[in-house]
Amino acid sequence: MSPGELTYLSISEAAERIARKELSPVELVRAHLERIRATDDKLNSFITLLADEAMESAREAEQAIQNGDHRGPLHGIPIGLKDLYYTKGIRTTIGSKIKRDFVPDYDAAVMERFRASGAVLMGKLQMHEFALGGTSENPHDGPAHNPWNVERVTGGSSGGSGASVASGQCMGALGSDTGGSVRIPAGACGIVGLKPTFGLVSRYGVYPLSYSLDTVGPMTRTVRDNALVMNVIAGHDPRDPSSVQRAGEDYTRYLGEDLEGVRIGIPQDYFYDAIDKEVVDAVYAAAEVLRELGAVVAEISMPVLQHSIPISGTILLTEAAEIHMESLKTRPDDFDPDVRARLETGALTPAIDYIKAQRARTAFNREAGETMKEFDALLAPTLPVGSPKISEPTVQVAGREIHKLALMPSLTRPFNITGQPTISVPCGFTSDGMPIGMQLAGRSFEDAFVLKIAHAYEQATDWHTRRPPI
Repeated sequence: MSPGELTYLSISEAAERIARKELSPVELVRAHLERIRATDDKLNSFITLLADEAMESAREAEQAIQNGDHRGPLHGIPIGLKDLYYTKGIRTTIGSKIKRDFVPDYDAAVMERFRASGAVLMGKLQMHEFALGGTSENPHDGPAHNPWNVERVTGGSSGGSGASVASGQCMGALGSDTGGSVRIPAGACGIVGLKPTFGLVSRYGVYPLSYSLDTVGPMTRTVRDNALVMNVIAGHDPRDPSSVQRAGEDYTRYLGEDLEGVRIGIPQDYFYDAIDKEVVDAVYAAAEVLRELGAVVAEISMPVLQHSIPISGTILLTEAAEIHMESLKTRPDDFDPDVRARLETGALTPAIDYIKAQRARTAFNREAGETMKEFDALLAPTLPVGSPKISEPTVQVAGREIHKLALMPSLTRPFNITGQPTISVPCGFTSDGMPIGMQLAGRSFEDAFVLKIAHAYEQATDWHTRRPPI
């Protein structure tokens, strides 16, 4: 098998070959390093590449497996981390100038779990500064470039994670999702991105953006791979105050089951106010596939969704401003001007508005919960358009000109308010060749069931098999 073919194996395919000793972790990691060297001058996915460390980890994995110590499906698998996950002894910039030389002295909880699983860390990945933006256009490191068209944004804020997985630089990566930052680049880059139920995956050692909204989750090329990563990273951690105590589970357990009788709602409010027709057509074509697979799909009304942006925006920016208050006072000029402006907006938000937003969130979640009593999942577009150009600050959508920083997270934010598990999977392409993604949101702690629906759709289509031209 050629190095190029190795880099487009799924995690599950590579894991099976490694377990049978038909594939060496050293061979696999070397192929991915070659892929990174051949493409990263065009994609700019990495902030810090750990080539020597990755090869050493691969050799250790190979030796352990040869000695009968096989640790599971991620053993010897090349993965990447958005550069806000703490990595002991490895620079962690959070995509910023202010933290440019920050070197943590401990690992994030998920990195501890990756190390225990035998996964191989390839490096730290590009992101929007301090995770506060949906494009990954970074003034300190340059923009991340979309592998489907390098003149387009990757989405953000986990843009390097999206580009690296889509292009075969890594087999999986982690992003963070506060207003959509796992799902946005997953949709823009044509891969799978899961925002798990809030509290299911530890945020210990993950640089915060908004304490009550932050979630971390996996980005992969297939749904099964996503579930395999969840099997490693999910679980209670007393070091994270938001971490929930739940028994461990196998997130692959429903994969392959049919969708007979599964109830899926398509909210008509909010998601279609400003959206390209190509995206609408792709999502409704996906809904028809789900019907053919046995699901009961119905259009529904959820007027509460219209309050998504004011609730999410007020909470997110106020909490982010508190986190960055000291730097805003002492190093204001070291922020990206756009990021600084939004943080200052949060700093000027009256406490009474923040309290009102949290009360509105409670009402929002109550109404959303009532809807979820009737449906197993909600279906919505991930992005309202195909990925915009890096060079253009605004996008024409349905006769309106909208700034892309406002546009990119507009459809993902509702599910950060509720905290319910939400996955983005590819469901088509625009006429100019950019991926289209759809979201499936389920009930809290029914992440495995959401993965089941996504997997059934994925296996009935071929979107996940397509490769970018780079």
